[in-house]
Amino acid sequence: MKDSKVLGGILGFCVGDALGVPIEFKSRSTLMKEPLTDMIGFGTHAQPPGTWSDDSSLLFCFMESAVQYPQIDLVDLADRFTKWYSKGYWTPHGDVFDAGIATAEAIARFKDHCIRPDFAGGTDEYSNGNGSLMRILPLAYLLKEETFEDRAAIIAQVSSLTHRHQVSIIACVIYVEMAIHLLRGAGIEESVALMRKTMLDAHTATDHTIISRFDRILMGNLTSLQMQEIESTGYVVHTLEASIWSLLTTGSYSEAVLRAVNLGEDTDTTGAVTGGLAGIYYGADAIPAEWTSKLARLKDIYDLCDRFEAAAG
Repeated sequence: MKDSKVLGGILGFCVGDALGVPIEFKSRSTLMKEPLTDMIGFGTHAQPPGTWSDDSSLLFCFMESAVQYPQIDLVDLADRFTKWYSKGYWTPHGDVFDAGIATAEAIARFKDHCIRPDFAGGTDEYSNGNGSLMRILPLAYLLKEETFEDRAAIIAQVSSLTHRHQVSIIACVIYVEMAIHLLRGAGIEESVALMRKTMLDAHTATDHTIISRFDRILMGNLTSLQMQEIESTGYVVHTLEASIWSLLTTGSYSEAVLRAVNLGEDTDTTGAVTGGLAGIYYGADAIPAEWTSKLARLKDIYDLCDRFEAAAG
């Protein structure tokens, strides 16, 4: 599977994540003075180079679950998330050094209170972090042959394990649609255009106060925006905008992920979400080997990609 779409997307995601880990929470002004140009270590979380965060851990949990249950078993997925959080399952070095508040709270709900997994995610306005967006990419591979309506329903269930608000769900649907069009061979701008048409057609009756939050993605011209107009907090809409903008305004995998992480703040997730799309589009061979070679548990990642590709078909 030397340059498969699975390997491109997953390695691209993980490398983007690992690039962002050492500089997470750094301000944009700081990074403008001394931008990240290579994969480094330590920094914010005192982790060695190539260390990925909870973003990749939860993505890998999802992939492992899909290998065993290609039709998606939410209980198994919730169990794996719990195993990650409490026992260090699918962590780079055996322990959890970072976890989102909304995700941790959702895990506690289905672990300690026996709440149905797809009812565990928060629904309040403060539950719109990027914690479900950061792990949703495997659904692009699993659902690429399904109808949009069926895809959207499954995406909603998977997001709802940790993030059940409509804003989080719509962000995940947009991202999966983008990824699917890239998987089908469309260019970046074409993928954006196709995604927009599908989303706007599907959400004509959606509460305007919800769908309007995505106006810049669905109806604006992201390429015309300057860096200072792009935000990079942990808010799911900011992460999605920053990732698509980084992809649209660069010409290579390396440029895309470096632009994304150098936006500052939630650098690991912005880098990962950007890297997943960039890895699909540019391919695994476009990811610098000196970055890939540093990834923690690289052999395990290759093995998981092999098994997931076989399961996804």
